[in-house]
Amino acid sequence: MSNDIPKLVKDDPWLEPYSDHISRRMLRLQDHLREAAAAAGSLKDYASTHLDHGIHYDPSSDIWKIREWAPGAKYVALTGDFNNWDRGQYPLNREDDGTWRTALPGCALKHGDLVKLHIAGADDSVRDRIPATIHRAVQNEQTHDYSGQIWQSDESYAWKNEFDPSSIDSPLIYEGHVGMSGEEPRLHTYREFADEVLPRIAKLGYNTVQLMAIQEHPYYGSFGYHVSSFFAPCSRFGTPEDLKYLIDTAHGMGIAMLIDIVHSHAVKNIAEGLNEFDGTDHQYFHSGERGDHPQWDSKCFDYGKEEVRRFLLSNLRYWLEEFKFDGFRFDGVTSMLYHHHGETSFDHMDKYFKDGPDEDAILYLGMATTLTNELRPGALIIAEDMSGMTGLCRPTSEGGGGFTHRLAMGIPDYWIKLLKHSRDEDWNLEEMWRVMTNRRHGEANIAYAESHDQALVGDKTIAFRLMDQEMYWHMSKNSEHGTIDRGIALHKMIRLFTLIAGGEGWLNFMGNEFGHPEWLDFPREGNDWSYHHCRRQWSLVDNPALRYESLNHFDQQMIHLTHDYKLLASNNTDLLWVHNDDKIIVIKRAGLIFAFNFHPDKSFPDYPIPTTKLGEYQIVLDSDSEENGGHQRINTSLTFQTDEDHQLSLYLPSRTCIVLALHTERASRKCLTSG
Repeated sequence: MSNDIPKLVKDDPWLEPYSDHISRRMLRLQDHLREAAAAAGSLKDYASTHLDHGIHYDPSSDIWKIREWAPGAKYVALTGDFNNWDRGQYPLNREDDGTWRTALPGCALKHGDLVKLHIAGADDSVRDRIPATIHRAVQNEQTHDYSGQIWQSDESYAWKNEFDPSSIDSPLIYEGHVGMSGEEPRLHTYREFADEVLPRIAKLGYNTVQLMAIQEHPYYGSFGYHVSSFFAPCSRFGTPEDLKYLIDTAHGMGIAMLIDIVHSHAVKNIAEGLNEFDGTDHQYFHSGERGDHPQWDSKCFDYGKEEVRRFLLSNLRYWLEEFKFDGFRFDGVTSMLYHHHGETSFDHMDKYFKDGPDEDAILYLGMATTLTNELRPGALIIAEDMSGMTGLCRPTSEGGGGFTHRLAMGIPDYWIKLLKHSRDEDWNLEEMWRVMTNRRHGEANIAYAESHDQALVGDKTIAFRLMDQEMYWHMSKNSEHGTIDRGIALHKMIRLFTLIAGGEGWLNFMGNEFGHPEWLDFPREGNDWSYHHCRRQWSLVDNPALRYESLNHFDQQMIHLTHDYKLLASNNTDLLWVHNDDKIIVIKRAGLIFAFNFHPDKSFPDYPIPTTKLGEYQIVLDSDSEENGGHQRINTSLTFQTDEDHQLSLYLPSRTCIVLALHTERASRKCLTSG
C-alpha cells in the first residue's frame, strides 16, 4: 500500500473505498491546525477567546477591559447593579471585526457585582444579555433571572495536588451529579461532594469521576445538558473555588476528574443563553431550521464558523487550565457528527463517510481532541456516540477522530430490552456475548450496564426493574423473597458480565452500584418542585441490616479485582464455553476465568469447563458469598486442579458467577497489592 494511505485504512482493508474521504478529513484538519498556529502563534493561543473577550481586570494598569463579539448588534453597553442598571453610562465601541470594546477604571467594578450587556440587536430587539464568556452566572432568588457576576477573589485557589491523567491505564468511572449527591432533599455542594462522596468512591476503587451538570444551566431538570453560560461553573453548587477544592481533593486520592462537556447544542433561552445574542439567529448557530435541534428543543452550533470553533476550543482550554480537569466526556457526539443528528440506522459504511456526516463538526472535534492532548497529555477524551463511526477513537494522525474511548451505548439498551421482554429461561447467552463484544478492534469502549439515563423518571434502573416495589418491603437481610433473591443475583451477574466483556473501561452512575431504589426526578411543576427524588439515599447502603450493603460490597470487590489484575488493560477476551440450555458461559480475560450460571433454578455439581493453562486454580470472587448477598453455596477455600484434558470441574450454583485465578498468579497479585 502507498504511504499516502491513512493507517486507519491500512489496518482495515474494508475501509479502502473510503480512503479518499478519510484523507480529505486528515488534510482539512492539518490545514486548519496550521492556519490556527499561523494566526495566533499556536493552537493553544488560538483557543484564547475567554482571555481576550468578556470582562477582565488588568492590575498593571488598574482598568477593566470589556470586549464582546456581537457582529450584528447596533448598540452594546455594560450595565449592572454597580451603576443601578443604567443602560447608557458605559457604551462599548464597535470594531471592524464585529467585536465591541471599552475600558473602565479599576474602581468601577468590584468582586460580586452583577453585570449584563445591554444589546440593541440587528432585528431591532433591545435586551439585557449575559456576556458569552462570563466566568460566573447567578440566579436571583426572587425574580429567578440570571446575571453575570464579577468574580475577582482576593486570593486565588492554592492547589495542593498534582495529577497525571496518563496514570489511568483503564478508566473505572464513577458518574456523579453534585446537586443530588446527598441524602437530604435539597441542593448539595461541591465541598459536600468532596468531603462526603469522594471517600466512598475511593473506597470502592474507582479511579475516575465524571461530573455532570457543571456548565451553568438555567433549568435544573435538564440534567445540565441545556447549557447557557459555557465558561461558568454551576453556581447552584457553590463557588469556583469550591469546585477547585473538589477536583484537588480527588487528585489527592489518585482520582482523575472528567467534565461532562456539552458542545453538541445549547439552550434556546434568549434571556440566559447565546440564542439571538446579537439580534440574529446565526451568530453562534445555524440559521433557520438547521439551527434548531428537533429532538432536544435546543440550538445547534455552526461548526463551520471560525469564531464558533474558537469559542468552543477556548472553552476546553478554560476547563483544563483553570480547573485542572483531566479530560472530557463529550455529550451528544452522534448528534454533532451528522446533519440528521443520528436519526437513521447505521447499516452501511456509507453512513459514516458519504450519507449525512457533518464535515464541519468532524473538523471541530479533530481540533478539540488535538488541543486537549496538547494541553493535558494523557487526558481521557470520551465520545458519547451510538453510531459507531469508524475511526472516531483512533489518533487523528491515523485518520481518526482523536477520542480515547467511546461509550458502549448499545449495551444498556440491550439489557433493558432483555429484562423487559424475555424470560430468564429464554436468555440467549451467545447473543449476550455477541452484543457485549460487538465493537471495532483498536477502538476502546467504556462498558456500562446502566447510566443516569436509566435512573431518570419514566425509566428504571436495573435494580428497580428487577425488584420494583418489593424493594420497599423485602430488602432486609432477614427477609426471604424470591423476587429480591433473583434481583440481587442478576444485578451482580449483569454488572460483572458487562464489565469483563463490554469494553476497555467501565462506568457506573452514582448509587447504581448498590441498587439505589426508585428513580431520579428533578424539581419541576409536575411534582410541585419537590427534591424528594433528586437525592441519593446513602443511609440505605450504610445500614448493615439491608441488602444494599451486600450489593455495594460486591461492586467494591469487582472494581478492586479489576485493578489488581489490570483486567481492562487486557485486550484478549476469550469465550471458553457457552451452553444455552444449561445457561452456562465461561470467559477468560487477563488470565482470569469467569464462570456464569444464569440458569434460574438449576445448579451443576461437577461442571467441566475448559481452560488454556494447566495448574491449580482458586476462587478470587464469588457472587454467592454471604458478604455479597448470596446463599454461601460455594466453598471458596478449595482449590481446583486442571485434568489431562485442560478442564476444571466446578460446582456452579444457579444464578451465580465465580472468578478463578491460577494459584501462583493469585499469590503474585497479593504480593503486588500488599507492596
